[in-house]
Amino acid sequence: MGAEPALFAPSWLTYPQQPAHLLRSIWMPSFKRAESGELTVDGTPVSALVEEFQTPAYVFSEDTFRARATEFRSAFETAFAAHGAEVSVYYAGKSFLTTAVAKWAEDEGLYLDTASGGELALAQRAGVPGERIALHGNNKSVAEIRRALDYGVGRIVADSVPEVQIIASIAAEMGLVAPVMLRVTPGVHASTHDFIATAHEDQKFGQSMAAGTAPLAGLTVVELNELGITAEDAYATVAVALAHRSESIDLRGLHCHIGSQIFEADGFGAAAQKVLTYMQQLNERFGFVLPEIDLGGGYGIGYTEQDAPRGSAEIATELADMVSKTCANVGMAIPHLSFEPGRSISGPSGITLYTVGTIKNVAIEDENGDTRVRRYVSVDGGMSDNPRPVLYESDYAVTLANREPAGEQILSRVVGKHCESGDIVIRYCYLPADLAAGDILAVPGTGAYNHVMSSNYNYLTRPPVIATSGAKAPRAIVRRETEEDMLARDLGLV
Repeated sequence: MGAEPALFAPSWLTYPQQPAHLLRSIWMPSFKRAESGELTVDGTPVSALVEEFQTPAYVFSEDTFRARATEFRSAFETAFAAHGAEVSVYYAGKSFLTTAVAKWAEDEGLYLDTASGGELALAQRAGVPGERIALHGNNKSVAEIRRALDYGVGRIVADSVPEVQIIASIAAEMGLVAPVMLRVTPGVHASTHDFIATAHEDQKFGQSMAAGTAPLAGLTVVELNELGITAEDAYATVAVALAHRSESIDLRGLHCHIGSQIFEADGFGAAAQKVLTYMQQLNERFGFVLPEIDLGGGYGIGYTEQDAPRGSAEIATELADMVSKTCANVGMAIPHLSFEPGRSISGPSGITLYTVGTIKNVAIEDENGDTRVRRYVSVDGGMSDNPRPVLYESDYAVTLANREPAGEQILSRVVGKHCESGDIVIRYCYLPADLAAGDILAVPGTGAYNHVMSSNYNYLTRPPVIATSGAKAPRAIVRRETEEDMLARDLGLV
């Protein structure tokens, strides 16, 4: 969890001496200021986007997405090739997925990671070949597993012993062999919000590598003995033994993911070392060579000035060195590696545009008993199009977009229009003193987890997704939802 929120402004927030400046750790090159001071996206002024598509609207730069996809793929391929290893880069579709985005990822040489039957259906609709798709999830339905096998996905990532058993049964019934990766939890606590840390033991994802957890797999002592498993073994080892014994499973390797929005390298290195060491122990114990390992994603991006995201080349080189060293230490050849960047590709590619509505000043008593003023700026969206601040206490930056944000800057709080006091878009920011109703605000870093987590809370319609590119005119790749769309699901008094 983050630190206790500051009453007025956190220590990392600085007064903007150049309010029109776009910090490049947050804003990608597709986002620029015109000479007039107006924000442009791939050359299109935001005023033109608002005139055609209204607000709120997600604006997504195709040029940035493609560039970042290629950058990550190239960085990982180059870094691991230096150690004689091969790499596949999967785009984590859960961060932002439409048929257009799925196709862009494939065009740039990425595989696609899906986390549900719905995401798999979207990938199918986009025409992504089955062998380039992975299916994730901790509670896959029988229908989802059947769909994945029928479409010929390249891997199904099994999350538990019961899931291994279900996959084996369905594959046998269909007369198929299921390609399976086993998700394990290396016991690494990443430096991120607890809700998006996924490699420590006490959470829902993966299978423990800790000794003595085998009895938790739910098998009888007789069943464990038949697999050659003892009570001193790990839960994950039970899953390995089951998958290895099954004629309807092709056990491809191990998968781990330590969390999201992580900047430090230590967690990734520790996870790689633990999982690779465990993998070699399995190879020696069961007499096979697991050919693949997936080390997930979770690389942090810049949301505010306090963030210092690392470049893809730095991340890839560091991981390649760690993997190579660990494999040499445990005496194994480097397996085929795969990685799953999602937010780090889609997040910086998108912004959200809002129109300012009411502005009001609120008197607040500070710790000394003195009265101070906080300015509340209301916009025409909020937690229905960006739930991350209320879910994770996430911070974002913001800028005045339709004109130059010159002159005096006032500490402000940008809030949504929902009937919730926690409906805060930007908790702390500086905006011009002359901000007025009708001005347009742009929030960067919203390409990931905003559109896909949006809702109809208070019966607000969900915004469109507008794609921009320097090579083509802006166009909607997801249209704005209408009230008719929402009401169509209400069957009335029956």
